[in-house]
Amino acid sequence: MTKRFFSMMVLLASMAITVSAETLTEVEEVQATQEKASIELPAWVKNIKFSGYGMLQYQGEDKNNSHSNTFNLRLARFILDGKIGDFDWRAQIQGTNATGPGQPTVQLVDLYAEWRRYPEFKIRAGQFKRAFTFENPTHPITQGWKAYADVINRLSGFGDRTGERSSGGRDIGIQFAGDLFPNANGRRLFHYQIGIYNGEGVNMKDQDNRKDIIGGIWVMPIAGMRIGAFGWTGSRGNMLDPVTGTTRSVEKNRYCLSIEYDKDEYTFRAEYLHSQGWGAAAAASNVREIDYSKGDKADGWYVFGIVPLIKGKLHAKARYQTYRNQKEWGSSLNQVEFGLNYHFTKNLELHAEYARINDRNLADGKHNYNMIDVELDFRF
Repeated sequence: MTKRFFSMMVLLASMAITVSAETLTEVEEVQATQEKASIELPAWVKNIKFSGYGMLQYQGEDKNNSHSNTFNLRLARFILDGKIGDFDWRAQIQGTNATGPGQPTVQLVDLYAEWRRYPEFKIRAGQFKRAFTFENPTHPITQGWKAYADVINRLSGFGDRTGERSSGGRDIGIQFAGDLFPNANGRRLFHYQIGIYNGEGVNMKDQDNRKDIIGGIWVMPIAGMRIGAFGWTGSRGNMLDPVTGTTRSVEKNRYCLSIEYDKDEYTFRAEYLHSQGWGAAAAASNVREIDYSKGDKADGWYVFGIVPLIKGKLHAKARYQTYRNQKEWGSSLNQVEFGLNYHFTKNLELHAEYARINDRNLADGKHNYNMIDVELDFRF
């Protein structure tokens, strides 16, 4: 009996070992098959992030006693961000119906790579925001208003007074920037940036082989505060001179003085911009004809505040702005604006505002009019 029991135990153990070996072999074969079937993606592919946003708008005004109101697709953008080693890169495509002559409905607005190994010295190359003003690089939703300030639009390359087509404040070139002098808490107190650009806006080659040079510096004495200054010297080439009938370059010599406080949902900003250089017959028109009648100087300023009424949900805002196309009051466009911004979620916002506008370029007795603007903005 004992021998028979022992023999059965040996037989069962042998079968168990055989089954275990076969099972292990099968598992190894499955794992090997899975490994062969899977494709290991490069790290830079895994680091790609897709995002974007849309801005839907309703706007009404009673300008020149001619009432108008319309729904508008203000802006849509689709963004790819990635990282390759010490380089960050971005590609951004924009769709908008706010176009002018020769301006495509869909166009590439950003395409650049930036070496960011050291915070003290970074290099960016490609097409990106010009290194001019605090407001220019601000996200259009975060900016919080129906549009960037008029002086930013006209003197920072959005719808430039030189006639350059709407470029969203961007150009093609290379930029050097960095943040210096960290304090005891590690917060850096000084920023610098300088860029060299074609001077023609997005997706455009240089027209006169002269480059725009734009630089800025600012100090950050306390958390949330920036005090800065910017300079810009350059040209727009191949402009038609109506007097001589020949083409020439138009100078762009500009500066900006800026101050901002942005902390704990409180945002206050003020900037003054000045420009010397002839303009075109119409801003953002893509027309290359000089308009001497408007003079060769322009300036403007704005100041605004956005404060929380309910933290994370509801904000009140007020802005005053002036743009003078000929640096005189007879050519001024002045606006006083009030409104509210409501955040349904962090990715969905409703902006509403009222503006009282005084445009002294209009006919006598028709300088003043009203505007309302409502926008639904979302991110993904």
